[in-house]
Amino acid sequence: MDLFMSLFSVTVLLLIFLIWKRFEDHKDRDSYILDYQCYKPTDDRKLSTKHCGEIIKRNKNLGLLEYKFLLKAVVSSGIGEETYGPRIMFEGREEKPSVKDGILEMEAFSYDCIDKVLGRTGIHPSEIDVLVMNVSMLASLPSLTSYIVNRYKLREDIKSFNLTGMGCSASLISVDVARNILKTYKNVNALVLTSECLSTNWYSGKDKSMILANCLFRSGGCAILMTNKRFLRDRAMLKLKCLQRIHHGGYDDSYGCCIEKEDEEGRPGFYLSRSLPKVATRAFVDNLKLITPKILPAWELVRYGILTLVHNMRHGSGKAAEEEKPMINFRTGVDHFCIHTGGKAVIDGIGNSLRLNEYELEPARMTLHRFGNTSASSLWYVLSYLEAKKRLKKGHKVLMFSFGAGFQCHSCLWEVMRDLPAIGNVWEECIDRYPHKNQLSPFMQKFAWINEQDDPDNFVIMEEP
Repeated sequence: MDLFMSLFSVTVLLLIFLIWKRFEDHKDRDSYILDYQCYKPTDDRKLSTKHCGEIIKRNKNLGLLEYKFLLKAVVSSGIGEETYGPRIMFEGREEKPSVKDGILEMEAFSYDCIDKVLGRTGIHPSEIDVLVMNVSMLASLPSLTSYIVNRYKLREDIKSFNLTGMGCSASLISVDVARNILKTYKNVNALVLTSECLSTNWYSGKDKSMILANCLFRSGGCAILMTNKRFLRDRAMLKLKCLQRIHHGGYDDSYGCCIEKEDEEGRPGFYLSRSLPKVATRAFVDNLKLITPKILPAWELVRYGILTLVHNMRHGSGKAAEEEKPMINFRTGVDHFCIHTGGKAVIDGIGNSLRLNEYELEPARMTLHRFGNTSASSLWYVLSYLEAKKRLKKGHKVLMFSFGAGFQCHSCLWEVMRDLPAIGNVWEECIDRYPHKNQLSPFMQKFAWINEQDDPDNFVIMEEP
């Protein structure tokens, strides 16, 4: 009997130990953001309305029809006149870039952001275990991560990943790479860098589907310091709850809607297809189907299911029935929304799909106005806006959405770990001016004369006063 009791006691203790060990190991798999820092270029790189006009005038391949198209595109884009461009544009060399121009642009962003994020957290470069960097349209040799390793003399055993060609969705892909490593190894610090190189990717032709990119993209970048170290949890800003990725490269229209190629005259650029809105909607819907059950409470899913069932029984199918169809209330599981600033149409589309109000769309709209579409890093400027407005409180949930070439749509949910004071935020000097009041576009005010001309053969460019 004593032997039986002893074996039973040992078995129970072993089970308790295994359960405790599993619980403790799960804690070490959590991914936290210790700090992040968005890049703010110097004021001499601001693209004012006047300077944008000078850049466009340097392209001698454009005619009246292209000028009208560009004016309409930039006016409807929601972009203001305090965004930033690469230094090469202010030197008038955008049509003749060098590899060095691209490297210098990436060094300016990365060194500034890394210095600030390491300085604010007190983490030494030797404590970085993982380095992930995404810059879609610059592939250098050695890699951009090698530049970082050399600059900061990172350890020889560092795990580095250099991602290219992922487009505006690359930021969350980089976070996912870091997350998977943090789930595998204990006591790890991961540095994630996200940006886009504009210096070497200016389009100098007149194809409307390719010149649109010149209007939308602006300089920016972000450094994010992630960790799974248990003793650093109290200092963490955000905790990653879940991340969902969708890749529709198997669909031909999705694969070809955003692609780098040459135009009919051999000039390289970034092509945006007319099918892009449809492709983006399909990817967005498929992503929502997968992430929604992970981020919303069960009672909201049950409520939606019951209302949908009752609606279908009463109204059947048809366009009218679709318009009255019940909607999921994402506010039951999400407090803030960080939407990729791909343009006013992108923000409006997601807002309509999720039934978001103007207050919830404000961070994305104001980010687009102040910083433009900074590609993969745009999500973090939106998050910074929320932080600067002191809206991020402990326990709040933040949902991010991004889109990118391929075609891809990614999303993730963060939990705010503490009230964020917005110290050293990229919006710090201008946040009091936002939200920006709706006014006539400065581009329309300055270049309205373009729409007054009707003869493409006798098109006269008006000189600046």
